[in-house]
Amino acid sequence: MIRTRVGYAGGRQDNPDYGHIGDHTETVQVDYDPQRISYTELLDIFWQSHKPSGRSWSRQYMNAVFYHDDRQRQVAMDSKAEVEKTLGQAVKTEVAPLRTFTMAEDYHQKYIIKQHYDLNAEMSRIYPLHRDFVDSTAVARLNGYASGHGDKDQLAREIDRLGLTEAGKKALTDMLKRKWNYDRQ
Repeated sequence: MIRTRVGYAGGRQDNPDYGHIGDHTETVQVDYDPQRISYTELLDIFWQSHKPSGRSWSRQYMNAVFYHDDRQRQVAMDSKAEVEKTLGQAVKTEVAPLRTFTMAEDYHQKYIIKQHYDLNAEMSRIYPLHRDFVDSTAVARLNGYASGHGDKDQLAREIDRLGLTEAGKKALTDMLKRKWNYDRQ
């Protein structure tokens, strides 16, 4: 994963924002290196991250894959069909063209890491400009860990590449010990 950003997609309203989302859906934009992870692998992670057979209760929080081109559309549709076959039931998650993506407001970006004072301070020291903070691969990774994703072995492989001080590394591992029941992984 190179970077993630949250925003709004799928609708026709110009310049949506949280207070005026119109017909858009809250989304996560993922920039990735196809040499390290394929689009198919990203879809596998996506399908596991939500209940694809459940109907979304609103357009704002709709489960959706937004594709960029015909190749991505076909891969997403094939992936959806495989999930339906595995589940033995219809998948309600939409596969739709990406018309536009509008970044959400600054306070929504990397929201989880911003709730952890020590880790937010560590990353803000390295990335004093908010745009750089949002676009940072390291901040995206930390936001994922702070959200409870990843595991102890993965963290061990990359913790030294995240730019944290020793105090920052301790703050992260202490938080994850509580969140993941770290010692059992």
